Amino acid sequence: MSNTSTRRTVTGTTLLILAVLFVALVVLSGTLLRGARLDLTSKGLYTLTDGTEAILRKLKEPVKLHFYYSDTAARDIPQLRTYATRVQELLEEIAAKSGGKVELTVIDPQPFSEEEDRATGFGLQAVPLGNGGDTLFFGLAGTNSTDGEATIPFFQPDKEAFLEYDIAKLISSLDEAERPVVGLMSGLPIGGSFDPQAGRPIPGWVIDGELRNLFQVKRVETTATTIPPEMQALVVVHPKNLSDDTLYAIDQFVLRGGRLLAFVDPNAEAEQPAQGMDPTQAMFEDKASDLPKLFAAWGVLYDPAKVVLDAQRALELQARADAPPVRHLAVLGLGKDDLNPDDVVSAQLATVNVSTAGYFDLADGATATLEPLAQSSGNASTVASERVRMLPDPESLFSDFTPTGERYALAARLSGKLKTAFPDRSGDGHLAESTDTANVILVADTDMLSDRLWVQVQQFFGQRVLNAFASNGDFAINAVDNLIGSTDLIAVRTRGVSTYAFDTVDDLKKAADARFRDKERELQAQLSETERKLTDLQQNRGDTGNGALLLNPEQQAELQRFQDEKLRIRKELRQVRRQLDEDIQTLGAKLKFINIAGMPIVLTVVALAWVFARARRRKEAVR
Repeated sequence: MSNTSTRRTVTGTTLLILAVLFVALVVLSGTLLRGARLDLTSKGLYTLTDGTEAILRKLKEPVKLHFYYSDTAARDIPQLRTYATRVQELLEEIAAKSGGKVELTVIDPQPFSEEEDRATGFGLQAVPLGNGGDTLFFGLAGTNSTDGEATIPFFQPDKEAFLEYDIAKLISSLDEAERPVVGLMSGLPIGGSFDPQAGRPIPGWVIDGELRNLFQVKRVETTATTIPPEMQALVVVHPKNLSDDTLYAIDQFVLRGGRLLAFVDPNAEAEQPAQGMDPTQAMFEDKASDLPKLFAAWGVLYDPAKVVLDAQRALELQARADAPPVRHLAVLGLGKDDLNPDDVVSAQLATVNVSTAGYFDLADGATATLEPLAQSSGNASTVASERVRMLPDPESLFSDFTPTGERYALAARLSGKLKTAFPDRSGDGHLAESTDTANVILVADTDMLSDRLWVQVQQFFGQRVLNAFASNGDFAINAVDNLIGSTDLIAVRTRGVSTYAFDTVDDLKKAADARFRDKERELQAQLSETERKLTDLQQNRGDTGNGALLLNPEQQAELQRFQDEKLRIRKELRQVRRQLDEDIQTLGAKLKFINIAGMPIVLTVVALAWVFARARRRKEAVR
């Protein structure tokens, strides 16, 4: 046999052996590494958080999870099938990490079957598909050994960022004998109200429902003189003109170890005017809230007449339907750089939106410590709340805005030994100072809790669908969780999200907005000057005799000059916008090239280098 034939035989045999080894390796790895995963995502999106694993370790009794998914009905919905795979994989991971404490059953309920009846009995939502009569189940039911039940009626794909948290919350709720008791004292209609004119109830804020899902929330009147001892935490929202007796009740609650989350505001936009109040009078009403005696005793500085402005964090609002959006210096979108990464309440939250917020500081000689949880950028200043409340045009705030370079604490944690704000009082149970280290969280804005700043509410087949576009709700829930000592769910909630902020694009837009504003001011200044000149010139105007104005040549020339100048500046404005679009498109093209072509090019270069290196070795071997 020739050498060539021998080499071909050896090569064929080698390839066959490699193929067999490859198949064997695949089968062996599928058996030995079943369930094993390597998560290479930058934020560990496919790895259970420490909080979820802690909840699973602490389970005191078994939990059964019933995942109802109509796989047959969803055969023509690829997006939903992809998300269903993601949900099932996460549930399987949770069951695998639970040490046998979580039992998972996956059920495809067929029409008119017992499984469908059982899913309906759990309260899962059956979504009709088309006109064929098919229905789709895509929810989770959990049970424990004491007949406790908890459900996720329908997994919403747009809530994927909260998927692990929702499942962990369901498991945690089944393991708790009793939910913690939280008191809610509010001067705003958080829990809903009644519209006498329409004759129907007004739904409560979303945050009220979220709190009630996790805790036993009990209403505490703003006139209360005692705080029940069974309450582990007290949430106070917009404490406006509270009596000394009510303030004393809060004071003693905190000193004896109760946890306080207080939302005050220099301008609570959500405050509704009294029924029958004249709209003009309502505009002048003071909407500030404060805890003056408590803050003074605790060494907290807070001015209810000051609002924080921030040019770096200002959000765009549309003040009028016929006008383009403008940036409002008092409506702020706080990002990761503004949220304390070392505190479980604020760590890894994406965005927190606030509106006409105040700020906190620590007085000289204070015994407690004040740690910011959320703060403005350094490009910030303050303004009287009255000016913002009476503001006709948000852009006017830019006219005399001068940043101080200070970062203002919009929310903060107060901890340490606190003294009573009522040293002259006495009696059974009276405390002059805290028995232990006090823990209080202060927020200088109440509007952040309102739906408009963080969540969209829509109807989906008769159910309310919540789409959170900011982390305001997470911030509030995190704060209550932390105050009552539950940190496991916080660890789940504060994991990273799968979306990324386009910081470079945002910077380009802000730079262009600044150039636009300069040009607009230039145009407005020229307009005012021209109008002044026209007024002077028209003092000598002619008259046609029938009441119409007759512009003389000088006036006509002045008017024509202004119109030409106005056209020139508008052209420059269009050029600025065109340049901005070109910058963004160029950036987008670069990113597309890197994402689409970059990796194949790298792999091609590596492969060619390997081929050339192998060919060179063969040539050297032949020599």
